Amino acid sequence: MRGPVPPARQAARDSAVDRPPPPGGPVMAVADPLLVAEELEKEYRTGPEVVRVLRGVNLTLRAGEVVALVGASGIGKTTLLYILGALDRPTAGRVRFGGEDLFARSEAGLARFRRQEIGFVFQFYNLLGEMTALENAMLPALLLRKSAREARALAAEALQAVGVGDRLGHRPGELSGGEQQRVAIARALINEPRLILADEPTGNLDPKTSEVIYDLFLRLQAERGIAFLIATHNQELARKADRGYRLVDGHARPFDAQFHNLPDQVK
Repeated sequence: MRGPVPPARQAARDSAVDRPPPPGGPVMAVADPLLVAEELEKEYRTGPEVVRVLRGVNLTLRAGEVVALVGASGIGKTTLLYILGALDRPTAGRVRFGGEDLFARSEAGLARFRRQEIGFVFQFYNLLGEMTALENAMLPALLLRKSAREARALAAEALQAVGVGDRLGHRPGELSGGEQQRVAIARALINEPRLILADEPTGNLDPKTSEVIYDLFLRLQAERGIAFLIATHNQELARKADRGYRLVDGHARPFDAQFHNLPDQVK
């Protein structure tokens, strides 16, 4: 059972406008997947040449689930995450989130989806060097037009939750790699997303720090019910997921991480 909701987060909930269900969209049952990718294809054209990166990817992810995504470098993991997070569009196929056809939304609707429903964590942190940890973490809340005071309180709470509450005034150059990634995770958490997409989040960290960051994901899953889809080359970390997919030849092949039938090669 979760503890009391922190005051800053409760204030944000009290002041937020209820999100209406999608017009004509189905109501998602508890057992229904949070995210479904159906026959996703993605191709790029360079002159007469066509490069097919995704060739019919099918993938599901349920609320509160941690799923690993493995595969060789350049196989399309980042491309898939970008499509699932509405940063890019598929050439063909469909993405459903909460039962809604995601790309039936307008561009403004997709922007709201990215700000409200999804958190992103990247390998190289993507923090703004001239801003402090607190200011970096505040940005998603400000994009939702929350007041600076409210955004500051939510960011401080999120940074405390990920273990860098004593580094609020430090800029990225004054933080270790692990601390920078924690700030990036706090930034992803601030608008209470239902899903976090993490692209090689430990790829730039040493093994010990990588394990700490991954354990942080698992704690956030347990405490907040957030779902995670994590692209990784780290076989040991992939084993900690509930299950996973391996991208091979443009397709996603499922594996059960907990029962150790993880592919021998994830790189």
